[in-house]
Amino acid sequence: MSEQDKARWENRYATGAHGGRIHPSELLVSWAPQVLASRHRPEFEPRFVAELRAVAELRAVAEPRTVAEPRAVAEPRTVAEPRALDVACGTGRNARYLAGLGFEVDAVDIAEAGLDRARSLAEASALSVRWLQQDLDRGLPEEFCGYDLILLVRYVNLTLLKNLCRRLNPGGWLICEEHLRTRAEVIGPSNPAFRVAPGAIAEAAAGLEILLAEESLTSDPDGRPVALARLVARRPLEPDG
Repeated sequence: MSEQDKARWENRYATGAHGGRIHPSELLVSWAPQVLASRHRPEFEPRFVAELRAVAELRAVAEPRTVAEPRAVAEPRTVAEPRALDVACGTGRNARYLAGLGFEVDAVDIAEAGLDRARSLAEASALSVRWLQQDLDRGLPEEFCGYDLILLVRYVNLTLLKNLCRRLNPGGWLICEEHLRTRAEVIGPSNPAFRVAPGAIAEAAAGLEILLAEESLTSDPDGRPVALARLVARRPLEPDG
């Protein structure tokens, strides 16, 4: 990213841009229960998805530490805490949400002003997230790998997206949402370089098992029209033996 663009993002966050975005992505909230349930043995999955979904939806609108988890959710946890990576995290709304659900979270963005706000909000809720300032146009350090979930929301970099697919654990999940190119009157970037063409993110995730691929005109939570491409995919499990 150019120094001019970096300074523009720093100024936007320093002057309060995106300050009203405190709730996590609807796509993330919708799929978080399946991600968590997949960490347990298959026979547990139907039993826990409903309860995990209830926890996920409550934590989307409440301070994470004020919401008590159903006792049953913790019973099958015989594996390490799941690891998540939030790419282009901004002020950390999705990273904080994932930390509240029990993920070990790494969150990356170029704007230090945005990360400063993210740290403050996480500390206020007693949430632990590892924050990293990084120019994503230059990629990610190699040590950022081995994730059970990678989240990329409204930052267009298809080369990076292809690379992120290789950083998932076997069975790991990719959740991606981007502004879609359209001629309709919608919010979001006016420059088509900051939107994706139809089919682009599914093509970038080739090799993953696609669970959801949709492109539509819809409404943001504030009611404004938006054109979005959404993808949920998993890295295949490795064969036994």
